[in-house]
Amino acid sequence: MAVTVRIPTILRTYTGGAAEVAVEGANLAAVIDALEAAYPGIRARVLDESGRLRRFVNVYVNDDDVRFTEGLATETKDGATLSIIPAVAGG
Repeated sequence: MAVTVRIPTILRTYTGGAAEVAVEGANLAAVIDALEAAYPGIRARVLDESGRLRRFVNVYVNDDDVRFTEGLATETKDGATLSIIPAVAGG
């Protein structure tokens, strides 16, 4: 199941500058595992020490915020687009 992952600028150092990468995975947890295998270090930027999504990182599968679906168990069907969006703050 190929999933396109949109990589934010701040994480592109892990992907050699690529804005989008394709990985395999039946759910979000598997996609993150595949990202880590292909681009070591990226998992620690998305998940915290306990293996949960970091508080200030938003993840969408297609247009659905995974915090309001199944979290890391959210299904990622073939052709899905996963977007990693770090929170932005300012004043």
